[in-house]
Amino acid sequence: MRQDICITVPGGIAIAQYLTPRHHIDPAAPLLVFLHEGLGCIGMWKDFPTALAEVTGCAAILYDRPGHGRLGAVASPRGPEYFETEAFDVLPSVLEVVGSIAGISIAPKNMILIGHSDGGTIALLHAGRFPVRGIITEAAHVFVEDISRRGVESAQKIWRDTDFSDRLARYHGENTRAIFEAWSTMWLSAWFRDWSIAPDLPKAKCPVLAMQGDDDEYGTMAQLDAIQRGVAGPVEPFAIPDCGHAPHIQARDAVLSAMVKFIARLPA
Repeated sequence: MRQDICITVPGGIAIAQYLTPRHHIDPAAPLLVFLHEGLGCIGMWKDFPTALAEVTGCAAILYDRPGHGRLGAVASPRGPEYFETEAFDVLPSVLEVVGSIAGISIAPKNMILIGHSDGGTIALLHAGRFPVRGIITEAAHVFVEDISRRGVESAQKIWRDTDFSDRLARYHGENTRAIFEAWSTMWLSAWFRDWSIAPDLPKAKCPVLAMQGDDDEYGTMAQLDAIQRGVAGPVEPFAIPDCGHAPHIQARDAVLSAMVKFIARLPA
């Protein structure tokens, strides 16, 4: 079952979805909260959240960050505070509004954040200030690598020379160019070269499943190592062979299995 909810959060108006599995939900089961990548939105998760909810019996929340998707304000330029604003202001607001409209009680300590790329960064930051039951990251960024900047430069060339903008516009409509420029400009800015959330990682004390594809065009296993070294809670690293920047799509079965097992092992 899926409920679409129009929400107003810091930064604009966006769409959220509340998913429930077809069978009965265990009241003690954790709530899954999906945080999309830098160019992402709800639709770009495809059917993966539904599949995970069905297997685990967990309800799930997905949402478009302000400026993403087809509804809401056009994406604005991203400054040094971008990730902190999303982690500390926007995400709590989304949970409060969705909980109120959907008529559900959201207990942060029974919540699992599932973050892809920039969404993984937001999840790690959020858990350092708000207690959560667990975190799952896919290709999260802790610091900027040379490969990250080269990957963004390559994406700019693909944007210019192929139909990539048209394919992205299926998800973002008129917001597409603004989203791409906001994302790529931030990653290639001189001020962003020394960006890092490594000092914030010890504040996260919950269990973490950290996944990284070994062919990721935007990051290396150094990101996985940084999460292992930094997070205060137990970290399960998962290096995925023959996988790029989108593990839940490129290695779906392995990623789904790993997530299901991690969720089942989490202490109440």
